[in-house]
Amino acid sequence: MNYELDDDPGRLQPDAIWEWLSTEAYWGRQRSRSDVDAQIAGAWRVVGAYCADTGALVGFARAVSDGVSFAYLADVFVREEHRGHDLGKRLISRMVDEGPGRNFRWVLFTRDAHGLYEQFGFAAPDANAMVRPAR
Repeated sequence: MNYELDDDPGRLQPDAIWEWLSTEAYWGRQRSRSDVDAQIAGAWRVVGAYCADTGALVGFARAVSDGVSFAYLADVFVREEHRGHDLGKRLISRMVDEGPGRNFRWVLFTRDAHGLYEQFGFAAPDANAMVRPAR
């Protein structure tokens, strides 16, 4: 199967993103549809993965940034039936290594896929990092 990656926000399919995040994501299920729509609209950058033949969105990533030196990677997913085609790698590469954020300090929160993110230089936080969890 052939895939296309695109960082055009106008190409995103909010219904497909909401459907996956609200049913499959272990993180952030407390968000409402309007919350997710606002996060997508306010994102510094988004990348979608699409089936080349149908145009259906099958993967997604978004980032929040100050636009100068720092970015937060969030809501990365690839639909299960499209895994095994390096789409996760391609999404992360497109987001962090290509385009305006390649020299930023990037952060993310995840409980899985550490091996994927380590390939792009992500590592466990050091003594300089502190996190205030949601209340």
